[in-house]
Amino acid sequence: MFTGIITDIGTVRSAEQRGDLRLTIDSAYDLATVDLGASIACSGVCLTVVDKGADWFAVDVSHETVSHTAAARWVAGARLNLERALRIGDELGGHLVTGHVDGVGNVIGTCPDGASTRVDIEVTRALGRFIATKGSVTLDGVSLTVNEVQDTEATTRFAINLIPHSADHTTLGSVAAGHSLNVEIDVLARYLTRLEESRASA
Repeated sequence: MFTGIITDIGTVRSAEQRGDLRLTIDSAYDLATVDLGASIACSGVCLTVVDKGADWFAVDVSHETVSHTAAARWVAGARLNLERALRIGDELGGHLVTGHVDGVGNVIGTCPDGASTRVDIEVTRALGRFIATKGSVTLDGVSLTVNEVQDTEATTRFAINLIPHSADHTTLGSVAAGHSLNVEIDVLARYLTRLEESRASA
């Protein structure tokens, strides 16, 4: 379990196909405090540490994960938002994030909004039904608040605002139209929607 508060930006040093995709990721974490088998969210995807060195760790990314996430994250040189798993007693600064990506969103555009940056994202209607104004959403591992939602016949478009701190301390500061982002919906929205569907069919 995670919170969507990014604590490091890692860089993929190498990506090697070994049945699964083995990524070696440079990180500023104190790797002496990271056990083999520990979970680290990498741009929103919960992955298991399978090897490590003084300034790097390695994870295996399954074909299933690669096929359902933003492909540009899994290549050498890619920058990844990193978050270590939540421990009992840690501050819950964002919202509860599982690290299980629900789909990929496409950035439609960005524009200045005061000191912040507005980012407009498009997802499928199947995913969009879980996204609500003033609700939470996770984009590439970053916990954000939804400001606006608009449904079309086939898609849902929603907007978030990046404050300067979030832009400077995550990879989202460089997003632009055409970029793809890993999207995880709020787990509470998932269960509430399921409950409503169950009541409707009862």
